[in-house]
Amino acid sequence: MEKQENKKVLAGVLAILLGGLGVHKFILGYTKEGIIQLILGFACGIGAVIGLIEGIIYLTKSDEDFYNTYQVGKKGWF
Repeated sequence: MEKQENKKVLAGVLAILLGGLGVHKFILGYTKEGIIQLILGFACGIGAVIGLIEGIIYLTKSDEDFYNTYQVGKKGWF
């Protein structure tokens, strides 16, 4: 099987810029988590803080670690 494209940089940048909208969650295929983050972003603004933290975490992980954790392992939060 061919390895799927690593979406680390795209997800990390989108998490930092548009974290409150949960766009990075949808990019990674986490629909339920994306909707939750979108609601949190509009309801109280905490979605943007979560997005900023996740973006930093995404970008500081190695490519292989990110791929195995978020794309293969499907870890939805942090």
